[in-house]
Amino acid sequence: MEKNRVQKYAESLERTIQNNFHYLKKTIGDFQEMCRMVTPERNFPAGILVDIREMYKEIRNRLTEVKAIEQLLQGKYRQYYRRDSMRDKEILEFGFVAKNCYSKFEYTLMQIEAIKRLKESSQKMDHPREPLQWFHSKENQVALIKNVRILKELDYEPPPEEIGAERREAVGGRTLTLFLLSGDPLLLDQLQSQIQLREHDILERYGREEIRGVLVHLRKVDLPEMERVFRRIMENRGLRKLKCLLMPIHSPQGIEGDLLNLIHTTLRQMTDGELKTISI
Repeated sequence: MEKNRVQKYAESLERTIQNNFHYLKKTIGDFQEMCRMVTPERNFPAGILVDIREMYKEIRNRLTEVKAIEQLLQGKYRQYYRRDSMRDKEILEFGFVAKNCYSKFEYTLMQIEAIKRLKESSQKMDHPREPLQWFHSKENQVALIKNVRILKELDYEPPPEEIGAERREAVGGRTLTLFLLSGDPLLLDQLQSQIQLREHDILERYGREEIRGVLVHLRKVDLPEMERVFRRIMENRGLRKLKCLLMPIHSPQGIEGDLLNLIHTTLRQMTDGELKTISI
C-alpha cells in the first residue's frame, strides 16, 4: 500500500514536468516573436514590455520547477523515475533560447534609451555640435568632418526636373558607415595588412586592440548586405574572434551627442565574434 502511494506521488511529479514541458514548447516561440518586435527602428506598444518581462518570469519559474522536480525524482524516487533524454535536451534548449532572447531584449531597451537621449540632446542645442572624435589622426578626423559636411549639403530633395533618376538616387542615398573592429592585436594586424578600401574610405589603427574606420557610400546601402560583407571578411580571413560594430550615419546629427558612451557600453556587452549594428 505504501509502495503504491509513493509510486503515485512520483508519477504526479512526472506529470508536472510533462505539463511544464508542454507549456514551454508552446510559449517559447511566442516569446521569441515578442522580443523581436522590440527594435530601435520599429514602433511597438508600450504594454509589450510588461508582457515580455512577465512571460520571461513565468518561463524561468517553470524551468526552476522542472529542475527541482528532476533532482527529487533522481534522488528519493529514483526507482520510479524513467528519464526522457530527448525531453531533457529540449527543456535545456528552451532555457538557453529564453535567456538569449531576453538578454537581447534588455540590450535593445538600453540602446533605444541611449538613442533617445542623443536625440533629445541634439534638439536642445541651438547650434551644431562638433562631430565625435572618431580618430586620433588629425588628418583622418578632418576627412571625417568633410564627409559629414557633404552629408549636410546633400540633405535635400532636388526637383525631379533638375536631375535624372540615377543622380537622384545617389544624392538621396548618400550615407556614411562608421565601423569598429576590436579584439586580439595579432588578428587586427592581419586584417590591417590585407583589407582594401576605396578612395574616400578611411581606416585607422586606433589602439592595439581596436581598428576604426569610415565607409563612404554614394547610394543607398542595404544594411543586411553591409553586415554580410563584414561577416565574410571576418570568416574568410580567420578573424571570427573579433568584435565588429557598425553605425550607419545618414545626417550630421547622427554623430553628435554622447555616441562614444553608447559605443563603449555596446562593446562591453558583446562577445567575441559578434557583429552588432547601432541604429542612430
